[in-house]
Amino acid sequence: MQLEFHPLTVETDLPAGRVRVLHPAAVTLLAMILLVVSVIGTAGGDPLALARLGTRFSEGNPQGTEGYDGQFVYYIARSPDPGTVAPHLDVPAYRYQRILLPLAARLLALGDPQLIPWTIPLIVILAHTAGVWAVAELLAGWGVNRWYSLVYGLWVGFLLAVRLDLPEPLAYGLIAGALLAQQRGRERLSWILYALAVFAREVTAVFVAAQLLAYLTERRWKEAAGVSLFAVAPFVLFQGGLWLAFGEPGVGSGGEMATPFEWIPFMGLLRIGEYSRVYLAAMLVVFGPAILLPVVWCLWQSIKSWRSGSRNVIVYACFLNAAVTAMLPFSTFRETGGLLRFACGLVLALLLFAGRSQSKRALNYTVFWLALNAFLLK
Repeated sequence: MQLEFHPLTVETDLPAGRVRVLHPAAVTLLAMILLVVSVIGTAGGDPLALARLGTRFSEGNPQGTEGYDGQFVYYIARSPDPGTVAPHLDVPAYRYQRILLPLAARLLALGDPQLIPWTIPLIVILAHTAGVWAVAELLAGWGVNRWYSLVYGLWVGFLLAVRLDLPEPLAYGLIAGALLAQQRGRERLSWILYALAVFAREVTAVFVAAQLLAYLTERRWKEAAGVSLFAVAPFVLFQGGLWLAFGEPGVGSGGEMATPFEWIPFMGLLRIGEYSRVYLAAMLVVFGPAILLPVVWCLWQSIKSWRSGSRNVIVYACFLNAAVTAMLPFSTFRETGGLLRFACGLVLALLLFAGRSQSKRALNYTVFWLALNAFLLK
């Protein structure tokens, strides 16, 4: 079953010759520029303030500061040779599998180490802007107000990623582009974008799986083979290469001190109570309505769609993202930044599902997610 989609190529409500300037993507771009400029300005003009380098990995000091995940993007971009960069990574295979952003930043900087700290945020900002534009086009094509895409654009997980030189905006921008290309009948382009997305962040493979399931459900065997060849096979082969280089594949539940995925829904969250019931109560107050309720809604609504015969990539993406989020490990739930960043896929899937089904109530509910940007003040 193909989704009904009406591509918009012109703004018919504008006079001839005029271009729409005020757009959700433009608003998002401005917000991200202000965020990055404020961080760099506060650090005296040092763009590496975004990456949050830690002396533990930059200097090899076991007792040094830890820094944050963006430092690994920088280290790989600076020295992409696996043997050279491995000592600077907490879990080398896991970090190295997210190779797209480091390589793109190095390429844009023409290999100049002095420019890499600038090209990383530049790519992240541009990719997220493009992603918001793609989401707006998808929503508008379904007859939904494109301004709901601003919820995606200003989702705190993406803004944290921009603030910390992380690959989520690039990865999900590529996913949004792949979905838009697929909706407009440009299948091969969508496969290429899917392939790039999984090399930006491996968890986007959930969307690739959703697309593959949609093709199989529709008995589109040629397209199923195409997305497998373009997006699945290269990723699997790359995991084999990581195994040879680092002694293990990259796919896992997180970096250093990560715990496994759970088998019982939300058990990763409930385990917080073993250490602090107060912290668990606070997490439930904040993330109950922000994460848990949307997960349950996605699971319920996608199952209802299946039963009514609507089985397409958006439905599968909504279900799979919700299911994976419910099974997240304790190590992800206990770290709010990691949870918010992981939920980027859930936000995209739910927003598109609500838009495709024209669920006004769900779309309006997503606006309350913007309140979570209070975490940026931390």
